[in-house]
Amino acid sequence: MSNKLECYQNGIRFENPFLVGSGPPSTNAKVIARSFDAGWAGSVIKTVSLDHTKVRNIAPRYGHHKVDGKCIGFTNNELITDRPLQVWLDEIKELKKQYPDKVLIASIMEEPIKENWQQLTDLVCKAGADMIELNLSCPHGMPERKMGQAMGQCPEIVGNVTGWVKEASTVPIWSKMTPNITHITEPARAALNAGADGITAINTILSVSGINMKNFQPVPNVKGVSAFGGYSYTAVKPIALRMIGELAMEFPKVEISGVGGIVDGQSAAEFLCMGSGTLQVCTGIMLDGFKMIERLNSELIDIMDIHGMKSVHELKGKSLEYFGTMAEMANRLEASKQKTKAHTDSFEGDNIVDVSKELTL
Repeated sequence: MSNKLECYQNGIRFENPFLVGSGPPSTNAKVIARSFDAGWAGSVIKTVSLDHTKVRNIAPRYGHHKVDGKCIGFTNNELITDRPLQVWLDEIKELKKQYPDKVLIASIMEEPIKENWQQLTDLVCKAGADMIELNLSCPHGMPERKMGQAMGQCPEIVGNVTGWVKEASTVPIWSKMTPNITHITEPARAALNAGADGITAINTILSVSGINMKNFQPVPNVKGVSAFGGYSYTAVKPIALRMIGELAMEFPKVEISGVGGIVDGQSAAEFLCMGSGTLQVCTGIMLDGFKMIERLNSELIDIMDIHGMKSVHELKGKSLEYFGTMAEMANRLEASKQKTKAHTDSFEGDNIVDVSKELTL
């Protein structure tokens, strides 16, 4: 594979920018090893906590949102790992022995108790994790225990947890942000002020996949009962790009790992252009398998070659300079003296479809 895709974040080398995001594709050492063999640069393990016995996963727990028979959105009610922590610590050690050049990132989650977070941090560091990702954002991350999104929506808690982990960690840490918030920069600022080395964004969006009109029950459900789940895949890409852009413009020197609808070289390049340095894929792997890394790499290289780029770093933040305000856009249009139907008087009722097309790029 061309070294054009080699990249660095927080002093750590990635053979390409593509990482397996925390979730089912990183649910144990066997599947993580499979991803490494396929060519993924690294993997964020399925989120671990100190006491796995409190985790009760359900089935069915996935729902598809389809348009014309094609899945564009994916809702999940997946919880964190239900496997013992010691098993994970042993697997981290073994994976690092087998794949020393791959990047293994420990995703951790705990209740807002300093001792718990620091104990968990110490254990995964000693096991050999290259980095730590703080899961402060899972929308169904056991909110009854004030975990996941319940933390991520409170900048004060985000800052506290990040600071606790920073004190105990011997490796770089990324704080993972929830999109289920008005201003994603607020918890991110709290994390960075507390010492986070980078930001992961975004986690899934709180959602309902759909309603079964035969019985009026939400999809998915267990014996007729459902709960709001996390929405992912291609439909969330526009939201993820916007939030990553907000983070990159607000914190221009901060490392960002982008997540949310990356399925091909085009979407990967878009995330890089908005400020991401690495790219995480989860739902795409669940639907297309680990082999999709071959297409991701080749298509991203094709885009770089078109622009004569020799390093993937050249794409980072490439599009941020083109963002401004609505007023600036209007001023430029007026200055160009371009004939346009921008005024709302152009809409006359039955012509709404045609005018809408004219106003679409």
